[in-house]
Amino acid sequence: MINAIRRIGSRGIDTIWRAGAMARFFWLVLLNSGMSFRRLHLTVREIYFAGVMSLVIIMVSGLFVGMVLGLQGFETLQKYGAEETMGVLVALSLVRELGPVVTALLFASRAGSAITAEIGLMKATEQLKAMDMMAIDPIARVVAPRFWAGVMSMPILAALFSAMGIFGGYIVAVALVGIDPGVFWANMQSAVDFRYDIWNGIIKSIAFGIAVSIIATFEGFDADPTAEGVSRATTRTVVTSALTVLAIDLILTAFMIRGL
Repeated sequence: MINAIRRIGSRGIDTIWRAGAMARFFWLVLLNSGMSFRRLHLTVREIYFAGVMSLVIIMVSGLFVGMVLGLQGFETLQKYGAEETMGVLVALSLVRELGPVVTALLFASRAGSAITAEIGLMKATEQLKAMDMMAIDPIARVVAPRFWAGVMSMPILAALFSAMGIFGGYIVAVALVGIDPGVFWANMQSAVDFRYDIWNGIIKSIAFGIAVSIIATFEGFDADPTAEGVSRATTRTVVTSALTVLAIDLILTAFMIRGL
């Protein structure tokens, strides 16, 4: 019993310590972000790696999610004779919720884990120490460009995910169900509001981008300099990012609904 309490206390202390270390790390990244914008090619290269290389999985996933939403939504709406509002259901579900959340989860799995592994391997091979010896700040040179690349890529990827999802819902509604295309678009455009729907989705995607990017870079920078340490850090990135995204989504949704 005593050993179990000690283990719980030890894990609690470790969690609090890591949260504080991550907050300090985040502050250092912000302070050392000047190089990311003065030498813009560093950030552009990371945007290509984190954003452009994630386009395929984001767009294909968005298309399938939209088609599934269309099929499931039609089955429910048909019971109430509201099939023509399928466009509203698909668009609001994607723009408000599924677009930013699923994009963040996919981004963490694909780009976040790769960023952690890359920085962790640089630490394991002592490349970060070599930068210190040459008076090059590794946070400014390695971490900050990857952080800002993730923050900039996330809203664009979320928008593309939502656009492909709406297109997938359109295919199901028009080609399979037989809803008039004009009715589909007209109902969707009249129901989706920029301020309360699209803007809220943009805010969520930016918040998710900050969270996933700082977790990925911190776990890589803090990884043990061994193959096992890098592996554990990569796993922590995916798990922690997923839980953090869902927690932030709950908090932001509560505030946004109250704001309505």
